[in-house]
Amino acid sequence: MTDTQTPQRTDPRPPDPAPGPSSTPQRRAQALAAALAAAGALVVLLVLAGGAPRPAPAGLPDPGPFVGWALPALDLAGQVLAVLVVAGLLVPLLTMRTLRDTVGGPSGSRGALLTVATAAGLWALVALVQVVLTYADQAAVPLGGLDGGGLLDALGYSTQAQALLAQAVVALVVAAAATRTRTAGGAAWLLGAALLAVVPPLLTGHAASSGGAGGHGLGEISLLWHVLGASVWAGGVVALWWHLADRPELRVRAARRFSGLAAWAFGVVAVSGVLTGVARLGGLGELTSPYGLGVLTKTVVLGAVGLVAIRLRRLVRATGSGELGAARFAGLTGLEVTLMGLAFGLGAALSRTPTPAGELQTPAELLVGGALPPDPTFGRLLWTWQLSGVGLMVVLLGGVAYAVGVLRLRRRGDRWSPWRTASFAFGLLVVLYATCGGLGVYSEVLFSVHMVAHMALAMLAPIFLVLGAPTTLALRALPGADVPGGTGPRQMLSAALRSRVAGVVTHPVVAGLLFVGSLYVVYLGGLFGVLMDHHLGHAAMEIHFLASGLLFFEIIIGDSPVRRLPHIARLGLLMVTIAFHAFFAVAVMSTEGVIGARYYETLAYARDPLEDQYLAGSATWALGEVPMVLLIVVLLLQWWGDDSREARRRDRGGTAEAELAAYNEMLSRRSAADRATSER
Repeated sequence: MTDTQTPQRTDPRPPDPAPGPSSTPQRRAQALAAALAAAGALVVLLVLAGGAPRPAPAGLPDPGPFVGWALPALDLAGQVLAVLVVAGLLVPLLTMRTLRDTVGGPSGSRGALLTVATAAGLWALVALVQVVLTYADQAAVPLGGLDGGGLLDALGYSTQAQALLAQAVVALVVAAAATRTRTAGGAAWLLGAALLAVVPPLLTGHAASSGGAGGHGLGEISLLWHVLGASVWAGGVVALWWHLADRPELRVRAARRFSGLAAWAFGVVAVSGVLTGVARLGGLGELTSPYGLGVLTKTVVLGAVGLVAIRLRRLVRATGSGELGAARFAGLTGLEVTLMGLAFGLGAALSRTPTPAGELQTPAELLVGGALPPDPTFGRLLWTWQLSGVGLMVVLLGGVAYAVGVLRLRRRGDRWSPWRTASFAFGLLVVLYATCGGLGVYSEVLFSVHMVAHMALAMLAPIFLVLGAPTTLALRALPGADVPGGTGPRQMLSAALRSRVAGVVTHPVVAGLLFVGSLYVVYLGGLFGVLMDHHLGHAAMEIHFLASGLLFFEIIIGDSPVRRLPHIARLGLLMVTIAFHAFFAVAVMSTEGVIGARYYETLAYARDPLEDQYLAGSATWALGEVPMVLLIVVLLLQWWGDDSREARRRDRGGTAEAELAAYNEMLSRRSAADRATSER
């Protein structure tokens, strides 16, 4: 027997030069080009769009041109440093085998974490300087006229200064912890902290104050997703281009892992960018304004980045298990980094450019994020629509992720129930209507509609979402480890479901308290008015309602691998929950004071708040029982199905045992007959 060999195909092109010392100056030159491109975009857009600092009219205080130019420049510097921090923390995650891998060795993760410590420290310093300059800008005081007492006072009332101070504190924590991190799992926790540090300044400024075509929280939430997605995307490219440029073997593994993550990041950046533009522009007619032209320019730049990313993805897929071409890979990633620097510069410039949507004027408009809706009618409740940040992100991210999981199973030849898909889709439609439809629009001005929207988010949509089994789909569709004995996304999700934190959160008592106990805390404990005074407070309530409902109903009727009670215990827990929900409805109807009185007094909407509150309690009592009855029916059907499957299993087991006993008896008889024949 002879071995045969397949002829090897030769590539006529000369091989890429191996990365060596000469690649370091090349990377520095590319980094310099990216920084110059971003700075040039910043300067040009500030001048052309009218965002450049101008002297104040005679007789009015003026902080001076230095403050006006330094604020956007420092904003850009902070964004770049944040990307460098994210890039360094992604290195151990993109090259690890398991989360318990130690940092250091051939992966070079130790050097990446030292870079994180330096960049995070500079990031904190930039944020602290921004605190001082923000105070000077808001108080219209030149830097020479600042005093410490005024700065401390500004920290008490300026949300922008408070957000920058919070960012500085978290960045300092990341800088201190980076030098002590020893495992890839620790780097994952630090990455979460670094992304958290990005958040506070995004919740103030343009998105919080400008009107537009969106509803509560559209500007803040879309901008939040936009910047977080861009930070992860740019951080991954920098990690491949800078930290792993001289490690070809690890670079292949990291590039393959980042390829899928980059696709999701690009989708998030694209969709959230569109929503942010809608919130700030106020309409397509404003695209010709200076701000609109800046948005279009940034869109073109991000489109170019996307084309480069697609080319990189194809290069990674075509590589097989071999080595990525050093020159081609470095060139493409260098171009992507340069374009991303340009996009970040445009973003920093737009943050200081006036938006066409203008500033909201009346206190009522500031509360709801736009003009008050007309008087409610049945038709308006059905057909009125308004974009909402929470609803759109949940529906878009959840729907796309679920569809990708189902398609991946089908390509693999596995079956997934269409009834589960239909149930999940209907649950997303309920979320969309409760946040972007008539319920979402009028929930901001009428407490009765707010309670109906709350029940739709917490009690109706979760039933259908849980019946869609998204956790089970994720466990089947997520990729496993790409190295022997390694840790992949599927293993991470499985470990998270078995963790101590998951064990505490999914405890029936904890889940029940989060589901029904929070009603008493939010509405009867005085927290409702505080949350409704802020766009993000309203968004936080929507997220909490949906999440607590998903958690509670997962324990009752779900099939994910979490703590499970016997069916009779689940039915008892459900009955107790129904009782406490009814008590809450009665308490709302019996309350003599108006819940959230200051909020509804500021709105001055047509309906009497106390009368509307009584209607809200009545609706909670009457309509709240419908999802619970549906839940009881589903639970009883599951109980009957489980008992039927168990009975069939026992029947099959009993038949097998009888057949085995008969077979053994037959063997015994034959053995006895053989012995008798032998004796004769």
